[in-house]
Amino acid sequence: MDKWLFFSILALLFWGLWGFFPKVASNYISPESILVYQTLGCLSVVILLFFLPEFEMEFNFKGILFSFLGGVAGTLGSLFFLYAVKTGKLSVVITITALYPMITIFLAVLLLKENLSLKQVVGIIFALVSIVLIAGGE
Repeated sequence: MDKWLFFSILALLFWGLWGFFPKVASNYISPESILVYQTLGCLSVVILLFFLPEFEMEFNFKGILFSFLGGVAGTLGSLFFLYAVKTGKLSVVITITALYPMITIFLAVLLLKENLSLKQVVGIIFALVSIVLIAGGE
């Protein structure tokens, strides 16, 4: 199995758990508290990175800036996700929020000048339609 596929499957598994655990936690504590405890969980993994023999901390202003902005965006996205799962059906919330790559694709086309094929554009349209169908309820 190719490394990228192996890591993609692991990401799928752990992101699946990430989407599930907060819903259960929201039965007991507030979204804000969940975010704090999730961050502590994140820090425990980050601390372990420092013990990897091949890890070397890198310093580059633009790299640090965009990493920091990614952290802010990810944390805010997590907080709003937690508000959504606290008040909504997990199956609907996770499906809608899992369409976040559409934002990434839009930014990649607009700012990085990446091109989309007709097939990819049709896929994006289907994703947008899926939001209407899923969020519309029964």
